Amino acid sequence: MADFLRVVLSIIIPPLGVFFKVGFGMQFWINIVLTLLGYVPGLVHAIWILATYGRD
Repeated sequence: MADFLRVVLSIIIPPLGVFFKVGFGMQFWINIVLTLLGYVPGLVHAIWILATYGRD
């Protein structure tokens, strides 16, 4: 259920989904920059982080 919520949040606001996965780490700030450059790069990065980073 938590993964589903993270994916939904990432679709709406990509940095929010990344934040709930990794906190204020480097990946969060990278996602902020990518989202500011364009929604799609931020979304792709967020989904990639959720799929691969620190599986819990």
